[in-house]
Amino acid sequence: MAHPPQTSGIRHWLGFLVSGGTAFAIDAGVLTLLIWFTPMPVLVCRLCSIMAAMVIGWQMHRRLAFGLRSAGTLREFLRLASVAWTSSAINYGTFVLLLFLLPGKQIYVSMFLSSGLAMIMSYLGYRLYVFRSDKEP
Repeated sequence: MAHPPQTSGIRHWLGFLVSGGTAFAIDAGVLTLLIWFTPMPVLVCRLCSIMAAMVIGWQMHRRLAFGLRSAGTLREFLRLASVAWTSSAINYGTFVLLLFLLPGKQIYVSMFLSSGLAMIMSYLGYRLYVFRSDKEP
């Protein structure tokens, strides 16, 4: 029997912070490596780093932040994909916009700000849509 996801308490918030922090570190690490070691443009590198962070973030959020131990369902995966891609599009779009608006092409400032906005959007989508209890509307 599946239990409803945990959505409150210190464990939930620490799990969300650890999961999000790890995903952010993966994002920054992959971005840095791709910039340093490939001829790809920064914007392409960022798409790749977001994708890597998304996979890690999903698995960690599922277990650590929402305390789910059962296997994920196709329905959950489709919900997750819709939230993840929407928040990633917000992340990427904000990143590109900030690169054009900030003087000196502030790559990491743009990444930090766009990731923060995406984090808020992701959390709301995960909590209210992806990992909600099946008994909720």
